[in-house]
Amino acid sequence: MTRSLLAGACALAWILLPVAGAHAQTDMVLVPADDASGAADLGASSNAALADDDSQARVPFESGQLTITQQEEYGEKVLAYDGKQLASNYEVSFDKIVKVGGVNVALVDVGDGGNQCGPATVIVWKPEGGTIQSITVEQDECGAPPAAISDSAIYFVPYLLPGVSKPALQWSPTDGLTTSGNLTYMPEPGTDWKDVDPSKYDNVVDAFHNEAVYRLAETLLGKEMPEMATSLLVGGGTEKTASGAFYASGCVPHDCGGNDGFMAVDPANHKLYFARRGDKPEPDAWPAVNTWPAEVREAMDEALGSPN
Repeated sequence: MTRSLLAGACALAWILLPVAGAHAQTDMVLVPADDASGAADLGASSNAALADDDSQARVPFESGQLTITQQEEYGEKVLAYDGKQLASNYEVSFDKIVKVGGVNVALVDVGDGGNQCGPATVIVWKPEGGTIQSITVEQDECGAPPAAISDSAIYFVPYLLPGVSKPALQWSPTDGLTTSGNLTYMPEPGTDWKDVDPSKYDNVVDAFHNEAVYRLAETLLGKEMPEMATSLLVGGGTEKTASGAFYASGCVPHDCGGNDGFMAVDPANHKLYFARRGDKPEPDAWPAVNTWPAEVREAMDEALGSPN
């Protein structure tokens, strides 16, 4: 997939600040650094220990201790620094310690668990002469964008769905979290119906990478394209009809059974079929379902079933 970077600023509505508070410490699940005597060695030894040591303990960080605790067997886990709560959720795990702009930075994954959505990233650092700081980076309440780390900043590149533009973010100890530009979803230029190959797709949403598919989907769905693509995210591979069209169904992360989607592609006849079921008796369909071939309609009925 090709993405274009467009300069500009955008409000970061989904950036969540962590909650501060105190919490008792039990069930330590962070792996310790071998030696906290030097700042440069802290990240290397902590990160190496993650791979080599399964013991449960604290992680030394900036003359203090990072801990993950869990009070109840099925309750939330709490990330804390010397007893000060930084974040909490059902899935909390230490990622690594890196140096950014000369400052040691701990990265911790924090999320709901469950299907499809990845964790948010909690950035923890301690300014020179200051107190421990943290910020949570998340995209659309469905995990943090993938991060790329340089000597001076951490860059977060958003995952894009068809029809969507999102800001690319960067964080540094001096400037905090800022917007570096906008990324816009684009199909692969010059690809046509003859290039459609479902055997290469992990998810039917990958079909939008094809320019011919994307342009027709854009015509059929209009502003509904991002929502339609989202309703296919939790899904698997494709199946074929007798005529050679392929199709798949899926659902919105954390809302399977409440917001489900169906997509069929007929490369030979240059046709697309979309349906999305919510809480209405009949699913929304593009084009109108009475224009669909019988075999595609049957596949959709079987995939989506009845609303909850």
